Amino acid sequence: MTCASPHCRKPKFLDLSLKVIMRTMWFAGGFHWVTVKGQQALPAEAPILTLAPHSSYFDAIPVTMTMASIVMKAESKDIPVWGTLINFIRPVFVSRSDQDSRKKTVEEIRRRAHSNGKWPQVMIFPEGTCTNRSCLITFKPGAFIPGVPVQPVVLRYPNKMDTITWTWQGPGALEILWLSLCQFHNFVEIEFLPIYTPSEEEKRNPALYANNVRRVMAKALGVSVTDYTFEDCQLALAEGQLRLPSDTSLLEFARLVRSLGPKPKKLEKELDKFSESAKQRKGEKINLNEFAAYLNVPVTDKLEDLFALFDENEEGAIDLREYVVALSVVCRPSKTLDTIQLAFKMYQSEYSKTIVEEDLAVILKTALGVSELNVTDLFRAIDEEEKGKITYDDFDRFAERNPHFAEDYLYLDQTDLETCLDSPSATASNGFCTDFTPEDMEELQTHPAEKKLN
Repeated sequence: MTCASPHCRKPKFLDLSLKVIMRTMWFAGGFHWVTVKGQQALPAEAPILTLAPHSSYFDAIPVTMTMASIVMKAESKDIPVWGTLINFIRPVFVSRSDQDSRKKTVEEIRRRAHSNGKWPQVMIFPEGTCTNRSCLITFKPGAFIPGVPVQPVVLRYPNKMDTITWTWQGPGALEILWLSLCQFHNFVEIEFLPIYTPSEEEKRNPALYANNVRRVMAKALGVSVTDYTFEDCQLALAEGQLRLPSDTSLLEFARLVRSLGPKPKKLEKELDKFSESAKQRKGEKINLNEFAAYLNVPVTDKLEDLFALFDENEEGAIDLREYVVALSVVCRPSKTLDTIQLAFKMYQSEYSKTIVEEDLAVILKTALGVSELNVTDLFRAIDEEEKGKITYDDFDRFAERNPHFAEDYLYLDQTDLETCLDSPSATASNGFCTDFTPEDMEELQTHPAEKKLN
């Protein structure tokens, strides 16, 4: 049974027994000794421990050493034996079936953080996913919303051969375990950094707080930071008929969309409404203020950057249909044909339900986030009767017969459209494509709002 009160204490012998059992398990796995630097703060001093980089299930080592509470799936408590053991560290459970679970989780973390040390510390991995430790990706704000002091904790695995890293692209969990067990000794370092006390501004702005803590941790690790997230990499490597090229502007577009408010998953439900509104304008362009009104947001620097992505000729006006196409790709990156169908509805002639080659070029350029694209061969292949126009049904039939039409007609002889998956440098051990390296991030920060034609 999970303790719902800080006064629900564990017997000391049980606490000690659990630590001994877990330490024995890690010892058997080759972690014969663990190097600890710094001093762990008391719960009253820093109720939350933020740990990074998160790169493996071996990151559970500091959890078992400190017996800090963690945030985990509610289903885990039903696992035989393991679920019983987990309950003793009084975790914060997240239920996927409860729509309000995330909100409740934040409130529970806040409640524990403001208990003046009555609850055990909560250990959180703010990256929210595993990386290969080459940089720190965007921290999620959950650990920083309570506005209390946190203690950053950094992890290092200074082994000659990396058998530790377990990410969403690369060796599987069992292979990582086998390779690690084959090592005579696995090194691990845990460093407790000084407590970070937020300023009043950081208390009001969890994202700023998270970003500043991330920079402190990155400096201690000697690595760079990147403002891209796990969701960005999912977008870049989505399994669809149109794979994004390495120089796509859609990653920047996705970041800007998220910064303006609703997440893409929520926006997906409104795509039809957006497309209908854009269709009614029949290609009539709008200025920045009209764009702000369309999105129901104020004019800010980030909105101007988003607007600039579509203002190809710097004329101060954009076609809303392009925004909707790009948004559709970001919201459902694997559903290529759904995006194409949505685009056809906006661009097609009202009576003949057809589009011309120029329309197809705009649609596919926007869907790929590139400045130039030759679609002549593709259009001619679809337009078998040489009418000079095609319907969505024509496109759909062609795509069904030629599922690799992008590789055959778009990527061929166009080096600019080399995809992240095809790029020689794309096989980084953490699955991050070239767009996610720290060096590329520095260039992006220098030129934050590259236009499609630039």
